[in-house]
Amino acid sequence: MYENLLNSVTRLGSPKVLLVGDFMLDVYVYGDAERISPEAPVPVLRVTRTDYSCGGAGLVAANLCALGAVPLCVGVIGDDANSEKLKELLASKGADISGLMKVPDRPTTTKQRLIGLAQHRHQQQLFRMDYEITEPLTEQQYARLAEIFEEKLKEADNVCLQDYNKGVLAEAFCKQAIRLAARAKKKVLIDPSPISDYSKYAGATLITPNRQETRLAVGFEIKTIEDAARAAKQLVQKLKLESIVITLDKEGAYLHSPDSSEHVPTRPRNVYDVTGAGDTVLATLALTLAAGCDYKTAVQLSNIAGGIEVEKFGGATVTIDEVITEIAYLNRGSEGKIRSLDSLPAELNWRRKKNQKVVFTNGCFDVIHRGHIEFLKFCKQQGDVVVVGLNSDKSVKIIKGPERPIHNQLDRAAVLAAMETVDYITIFDEPDPLKTVEKVKPDILVKGQDWEKKGVIGADFVKSYGGSVVLAPLVEGKSSTLVIEKMKSQAEKTKWTAKQKTR
Repeated sequence: MYENLLNSVTRLGSPKVLLVGDFMLDVYVYGDAERISPEAPVPVLRVTRTDYSCGGAGLVAANLCALGAVPLCVGVIGDDANSEKLKELLASKGADISGLMKVPDRPTTTKQRLIGLAQHRHQQQLFRMDYEITEPLTEQQYARLAEIFEEKLKEADNVCLQDYNKGVLAEAFCKQAIRLAARAKKKVLIDPSPISDYSKYAGATLITPNRQETRLAVGFEIKTIEDAARAAKQLVQKLKLESIVITLDKEGAYLHSPDSSEHVPTRPRNVYDVTGAGDTVLATLALTLAAGCDYKTAVQLSNIAGGIEVEKFGGATVTIDEVITEIAYLNRGSEGKIRSLDSLPAELNWRRKKNQKVVFTNGCFDVIHRGHIEFLKFCKQQGDVVVVGLNSDKSVKIIKGPERPIHNQLDRAAVLAAMETVDYITIFDEPDPLKTVEKVKPDILVKGQDWEKKGVIGADFVKSYGGSVVLAPLVEGKSSTLVIEKMKSQAEKTKWTAKQKTR
């Protein structure tokens, strides 16, 4: 699974996704809630800053951009200051906003949240104010939206409908969009609104309801995987869908597709805020399916992206680098420590964001002995993450001679990977590790004390950005060369003794 996910996520490209739905502006007013108002039993918020972000279908667009896709946005906005702010945000992320239609007598849907500090430390939403009109548009306005939809459909790889039930995806227009997309042979993915009648979604390729939305649509609770399976089969048959993904929060998702019907689990999370999780899942599914991934791979990647999002505050976006890092985290067995040099920077950057210090060392590590063990313990004591640059068989022969290494590079890497003091191993071909040091960019570079006079390779580079170089004490009389010579000597003695016995 690890290799498949990693290969898939690094080959997604930049597909164009026609995104139709309820575009919103999210406003977050932050402040300190340190006292209760004397006028009423409510907290007083002393405002410290105001942030703006994309909401609703806008958050799907922002996530598509963050993941590398190009969203073609189709929807309505008001003729007001909030619409300009929303367009500015979307355009800055790389979205095509030419399909957003201004409706003068309708405000841009806006959700304004007041955020205070709980116990002076943790962000907590105190109140939300919504500015919106949810009535359907006029026939003329729907006709114009349909024209825009058809224009954008020509350049799209697939279609996303994000329905928050704010009036844009009314029944007739929703059915028309699905029909036009089907005629153009484009997949249609839908995040449905919490309604009981899903008939307007009939004929879509895929829908992504959560537990509550599924319950409303099928009339029974989704408490178990068996419940999800029954609901999925019912909705696929009733709506003539190709597939359905029922999101199951901490349990992952249930996928019913032409190829498989199965529970796709996810790892447990420290959920900080569920706002926007569904938008992230929809964006990831749209991108991965447009890039040619199969349904199971698409759901696995959307599980990962949605899981990353809920650990953030508010409607947040998720990047490809974060997904790659999470895939690597999921494969934390000993084999998962052995990485290509190109795959390391993204995860190391993620580690640094968590204030972890990266330690780098390198060597042949041909015949592991006590000196190696003590040396790697020392490395671990210097920071949080130890990266070992391992000389390949080719480079060991250049350094040590044609009879070395004793163990091949994969065996040496496997032994290092089994050690708790080692977090990552990357194999390099060059006689010296300078290119590897430059790629890893460690906070701390460690070599043995015997390198003091020879000069530590990469030291100047590490010091140039404020990193440090540390020399580790050596264990007297312990080295691979000495161990190998002792083994050869013992072998010669054994051979001599055997000859004596045969005389």
